[in-house]
Amino acid sequence: MAITLLNPDGLPTTDVYRQVAVASGSRMVFVAGQVAWGADGLTVGEGDLTAQAEQCYLNVATALAGAGGSFDDVAKLTVYVVDWTPDKMPLLLDGISRAAGKLGVAPAPPATLVGVAALDVPEHLVEIEATAILD
Repeated sequence: MAITLLNPDGLPTTDVYRQVAVASGSRMVFVAGQVAWGADGLTVGEGDLTAQAEQCYLNVATALAGAGGSFDDVAKLTVYVVDWTPDKMPLLLDGISRAAGKLGVAPAPPATLVGVAALDVPEHLVEIEATAILD
């Protein structure tokens, strides 16, 4: 595994992600922002942040697998949420947890959450991009 996740002393520890990822691999993989499109190109979970977050994570996993990787190789995630407010956090985390359960992973790389006004189409509520390092 090319990624070691850390919570250094002096920084807060969270259950959701680690503060630092140390990469030792040689191939970088950049996954474009994944929205809640199913394989058929149709939006999954219209109006449902939890369902869309789950689909985004599943799409990230599919993209990583296509490059020969998995969530174990992710060094950084960026999550964009339309009209973000802190009360949406449980919905977002529930979607992530559902996807992690389906994938059998505990995605906890460093992450950044960014509230945005809009995404590519009005139906999309969340978009997730990833940077991974492979051996």
